Amino acid sequence: MSSSVIEVIEKRKSVRTYEPTPLDEVVHKSLMDYLNNEEKLAGPLGGRADIEWIWAKGEGNDKGIKLGAYGIIKNPQAYLVGRIKNDEQSLLEFGYIFQKLILYATSLGLGTCWIGGTFNRNSFAREIKLGDDELIPCITPVGYAREKHSMVESTMRFVVKADQRKPWSELFYDSEFKVELTREEAGNLAVPLEMVRLGPSASNKQPWRVVLSPDRKHAHFYLVMTPNYSGNKVGFEMQRIDVGIAACDFELACQELGISGSWVINDPQIEAPQAEYMISYAIK
Repeated sequence: MSSSVIEVIEKRKSVRTYEPTPLDEVVHKSLMDYLNNEEKLAGPLGGRADIEWIWAKGEGNDKGIKLGAYGIIKNPQAYLVGRIKNDEQSLLEFGYIFQKLILYATSLGLGTCWIGGTFNRNSFAREIKLGDDELIPCITPVGYAREKHSMVESTMRFVVKADQRKPWSELFYDSEFKVELTREEAGNLAVPLEMVRLGPSASNKQPWRVVLSPDRKHAHFYLVMTPNYSGNKVGFEMQRIDVGIAACDFELACQELGISGSWVINDPQIEAPQAEYMISYAIK
């Protein structure tokens, strides 16, 4: 990623309306090189995802097949389609892997949009020959963003509160869930945590919570399922993916700031009402 990853995280937004402009060949090759690099498709705990490129087909475009616009996506040039094993850890790892890919596409000047619940999975499953023990958690359209939002897109952003984020007091904690974390007390982890806060999530629910250890050597990531949202299977999957997205943004910001660390499973056994421990970043 040539530009600052922090700037890319801040810049990224969901794009549902695209220009009909074909993708630049150099940009397309860069993405394909990325997809062919196995290291890029590794998750924080060593799992992996397969991500396939499918050309969109529309009027005047004979590449690929017509997979539909699903009512809200207009003029995409292609889709990136994820495929993972059907288990809970793979969902978190996928969020991390796919977010890193989306940020890379953003750095190339492309628009993307996380889509998890509003696409025809069967259509994509036929195209990528999905295995019996696999699922397609999410896809993203790819193309050049139309600068002016359509009425439908503006309405969608308003409905999901796309430009609103929860305050720090609802997301980040100091040593335990009873103590809210301030930016000052977060120290050099304040910027990585802010990148978590700015990250995308399904319906903008922001189900992640982060607790910093007293010695600031661990950032513990938790999942708080949204009431009446997790009862739906897709909602259950999406909110686990959201924690992976948060983990990706946190790690990339840490790396850019020279804060080295690694992902571990190290449940601190903090009293966490309605919160499920997921993963920790161990800072060296």
